[in-house]
Amino acid sequence: MGHFLNPEVFLLAVAFDLLIGDPKWLIHPTQIMGYLIAGLEKQLRRFTSTATQELWAGGLLVGIVVLSVYLAAFLLVWFSHRLNYWLGMVVSAWLLSTTIAIKGLAQAGLDIFRVLQSGDLLTARKNLSYIVGRDTEHLSTAEVVRATVETVAENIVDGVISPLFYAILGGTPLAFVYRAINTMDSMLGYKNERYLYFGRVAARVDDAANYIPARVTAGLLLLAAKICGLNWRKGLHHLKSDANKHPSPNSGLPEAAVAGALGVALGGLNFYGGIPSPRAVMGEAIYELEPKHILEVVRLLYCTSALGILFGLATLL
Repeated sequence: MGHFLNPEVFLLAVAFDLLIGDPKWLIHPTQIMGYLIAGLEKQLRRFTSTATQELWAGGLLVGIVVLSVYLAAFLLVWFSHRLNYWLGMVVSAWLLSTTIAIKGLAQAGLDIFRVLQSGDLLTARKNLSYIVGRDTEHLSTAEVVRATVETVAENIVDGVISPLFYAILGGTPLAFVYRAINTMDSMLGYKNERYLYFGRVAARVDDAANYIPARVTAGLLLLAAKICGLNWRKGLHHLKSDANKHPSPNSGLPEAAVAGALGVALGGLNFYGGIPSPRAVMGEAIYELEPKHILEVVRLLYCTSALGILFGLATLL
């Protein structure tokens, strides 16, 4: 049983995520990956003094992390399976569930929706700061909604469809590699003075890893929009016209599709550490952004995830 993935493991992993999610009392594998990445960065930077050296060191870090994470996940699954078939199934499913974030992503959006509904903008800004990198201290209600919708839409790719895609290709170990790649990008993939060269390989590898899943997600989002009674035709229109305006080759796809389907405008001016960062507008403001749009994007998250799970299950069968 090469990578120990079968339909039962696949479904059990999804069930673990939806029912249990990521308990705060339990250390998450992504945290361990984060410690590894931070430790390697500290050690490798000792040997860099030029841009070229930083580029090579960043590439070496990516290689070490990918190999280490794959071997660790493979050996955990292999060893538990050798001990007991059912233990191997449960361990593989639980590990795979930690690469998926359907429950966590939906909960983050719904928490912001609830506090906005209660009129507590300060708490909404604080909750938003946990899931976005932009400054949130002075955002209006509409801007909090925009940031939440953008984040949920973008993370349908790396929180759901991409890990499922790689699990189908290579089981739990490959899904773990994807999560490590995504974690490296979130820690190193910045175009600032510190990471412009050191984080470049991590950012490029993440772009490559998400290239196919992002396009699969866009198609699933349009189908989900149709099922949910939203404007999938507008979603398709803005997917074609606006997605390439985003600086990321992948993030613009789900955001443009969601903007069109919801009939809202996403993008615009964000601030990072007080520095303005303008983004192209995607979609059109047929409706003003309101808290209800968070509910709509969470519905799209659940429906798109369900479609991805069904297609994944059909592939495994």
